[in-house]
Amino acid sequence: MKNASLRLPYGLPPFRLSPESADSIDSIGSVLLHDGAILDDHTDLIRAMMLRTVSTIIVVNTYSDALQNLLEFRLFTSVIVLAPLTRSRSYGGFAQPHAALYYGQRTTSGGLLITEATGISLTADGVPNTPSCYTDEHVAAWRPVVKAVHDKGGIFFVQLWHVGRQSHTAYQPNGTPPASPTSKRLETGMITLPDGKTRAPFSQPRKLETHEISSLVQDFVTAAKQARAAGFDGVEIHAANGYLLDQFMKDSINDRTDQYGGSIENRCRFPLEVVDAVIDAIGAERVGFRLSPHADYGDSRDSQPMALAAYMAEQLSKRSVVYAHYLEPRNKDAGEHESSVPSVWPFRKKFKGVLIATGGYGRKEGMKAVNNGKADCIGYGRHFLANPDLPKRIRLNAALNKANPATYSIPDPVVGYTDYPSLEEEM
Repeated sequence: MKNASLRLPYGLPPFRLSPESADSIDSIGSVLLHDGAILDDHTDLIRAMMLRTVSTIIVVNTYSDALQNLLEFRLFTSVIVLAPLTRSRSYGGFAQPHAALYYGQRTTSGGLLITEATGISLTADGVPNTPSCYTDEHVAAWRPVVKAVHDKGGIFFVQLWHVGRQSHTAYQPNGTPPASPTSKRLETGMITLPDGKTRAPFSQPRKLETHEISSLVQDFVTAAKQARAAGFDGVEIHAANGYLLDQFMKDSINDRTDQYGGSIENRCRFPLEVVDAVIDAIGAERVGFRLSPHADYGDSRDSQPMALAAYMAEQLSKRSVVYAHYLEPRNKDAGEHESSVPSVWPFRKKFKGVLIATGGYGRKEGMKAVNNGKADCIGYGRHFLANPDLPKRIRLNAALNKANPATYSIPDPVVGYTDYPSLEEEM
């Protein structure tokens, strides 16, 4: 695929794309539009190019070597990304046929989709009916789902997680306590047990011994290799939301006195060991990393979130991960994005690669964040859940379906899952 970079001047008059211009663009393959004013002032230009060509039109504020690498890898030909969404419809821990329809509906050629959180081992679970990816049987279940995305030209990453202390003995082999960097139980909230109905307090976790941590690193490696065997283009390492890796990074949870506790460098040691091992296994160009330094999910607060963000930005840049996925503090209403802290900026200033920002962005707020250089891409969760053709709706400024929270995590394979209409179906 050839790539071209076009810089358009400020003050460009209303743009109309001729058939000859469309043919010329299509002969290129991918076009980057660099200009901070384009999205706000020249939506007619963007719309004309997208409607009249079959080329990939990529709108970015800044150009970087990392973005060029992504283009060569056929990633991020859309700035709109399907963010991971736990849907609790993977019965028995296996991806189901209805997942192929669900992800296929949300695929745009060249767009990036990230799966729901997916377990790396028997000890990783803490939510009913979530998928896993560490056995050959899991691989076989995922393959038709991956094929559905690839058949439509999408790029598919699987998000790998271990919930750590956000679990219960009912999820653990032989009823053992869940593993964590601490023995402190999560006191906030309740957990839904594997039957999908019963609610209970979180179980008392077991503080991992130092020598056990290397085996957890290997669990991530095994899952990453199995993901590649299933056909996934890459993996996203889940180190956000108060799950295991985040539990190590945050000083409100991590009370260790060994080399994995204390300083920011020590608390980040295990997550970075996972990154290094997975990179060695499948390549840095296939590894993304999700983190939430400012968020407090699962009581995962940190006393120095900006310093934590800056350190991880530097370390992930050194390792040339294909992207960093930054989860901002969740807002009350998607579409009204007003973060109370400048959460992403310390990370943005230090991280040299492609940055995906997620966290309650609406249509205009997401494009504004890309336009002002806050992020390269925007991850959408609830909006994408309810609008399978979200990139098209954003491009055309079409009305958005509203998501129904009551059906987010029910086990029904259709209701609230694959029954949200596209624009064509609404017509």
